[in-house]
Amino acid sequence: MATMKLVVVLMMTTVIAVWARDPELTTDFAVPVGMNASMITGDFFTFTGLRDFSAAPNTFGSKKVTHVEFPALTGLGVGVTLLEYKPKTLNPPHTHPRGSELIYVLSGHLDVGLIDSANKLYSAHLHEGDLFVFPQGLVHFQINMSKKKSVRALSAFGSSNAGTISLPRNIFGSGIENEVLLKAFKITSAELMKLKAPFMPTM
Repeated sequence: MATMKLVVVLMMTTVIAVWARDPELTTDFAVPVGMNASMITGDFFTFTGLRDFSAAPNTFGSKKVTHVEFPALTGLGVGVTLLEYKPKTLNPPHTHPRGSELIYVLSGHLDVGLIDSANKLYSAHLHEGDLFVFPQGLVHFQINMSKKKSVRALSAFGSSNAGTISLPRNIFGSGIENEVLLKAFKITSAELMKLKAPFMPTM
């Protein structure tokens, strides 16, 4: 009986692990519905949408490339995002529920950090050419501390659609009842309104 229970647990663990990843391909690559495979050329495997990317002045900006923007990624378990941090800008604390992230600094210096499930902070000051990995699902952030220079970086993901949960936006802009937030953060109503203000819909 104990052996049977162990088998069931192992089977369920395997199923959950599979669901948490991109679907396994049974062909060389995924051909979009309605597309004739014999008509596919090298253009299908090429993405040019990052060529002219630039963040707006005084902001952090990013351009993601998932299977939505680049169908050739479907089922391959990879995705990328080009990031630009204007001076003194932040990519706020967030998580990626479906994939780990490996960030590569293309230019400038970038401060990064992640927090594990034991609430321990791991931080680093990255230089051009440095890599830092954010394990799947862990809260992390990046900030450009320079007052004059922008930073550019490229993040690779272990999923063709890793997803992003931005904690400030998801917590204060998702419609959670005020009473829940007041009790959770032990703040006043006035303080809560200030935190929610940036995420209020504009008329």
